[in-house]
Amino acid sequence: MQQETVDKLRLAIFSGLFQPGSRLIESQLCTELGISRPSLREALRSLEAERLIEIVPNRGPSIPALSWEVATAIYEVRELLEVEAAGRCALRISPEQLRELKRSLSAFEQAASSNDSLAQVMTAADFYSIILANCGNPVLEEVHRGLVARISFFRGRSMSLEGRAQSSLTEMREIVEAIAAGDEEAARKASRQHVLKAKAAAKRSMDGAV
Repeated sequence: MQQETVDKLRLAIFSGLFQPGSRLIESQLCTELGISRPSLREALRSLEAERLIEIVPNRGPSIPALSWEVATAIYEVRELLEVEAAGRCALRISPEQLRELKRSLSAFEQAASSNDSLAQVMTAADFYSIILANCGNPVLEEVHRGLVARISFFRGRSMSLEGRAQSSLTEMREIVEAIAAGDEEAARKASRQHVLKAKAAAKRSMDGAV
């Protein structure tokens, strides 16, 4: 039940149900989720570890205010990790895992076509998890996993822009094509372009929200 609570709250944050800077009312959440306050607080501590919420003494939990400085730092690290992973994946991925990667791309395509922002965020995360899992460096994968929640947080903002999901699909398809061809250089280039365009989209989204 605790993990289910964490998942529900995480998805609510990704989908924008809780706006940046807003406070979370524990009594209200307990009623809506049908759980006890101790169980809720355990779930909130898990989300705090993912940096999705802040718990301030005498104030309670809240959604951190969006900061472009933080977003920039995350996108810089994301570029370093994902570009390296894509290049390594192109040299190592098995035929079976390549088919899995293509299936995840199809899942994202369906989400993009349906304009389901939450599904777009989750299927995109699945797509990258396959690339990371096949890069041959478990530490790189572990470091990236620690950023997934915050990457998804900003991905939800960039995907909110009209046309961004379809642009992402085109960029992700180029990554898959390069990996399928075993072209390390092309995979790195496609991955870098994708992250940079995602960063630009997130910036536009955040500027529009000010």
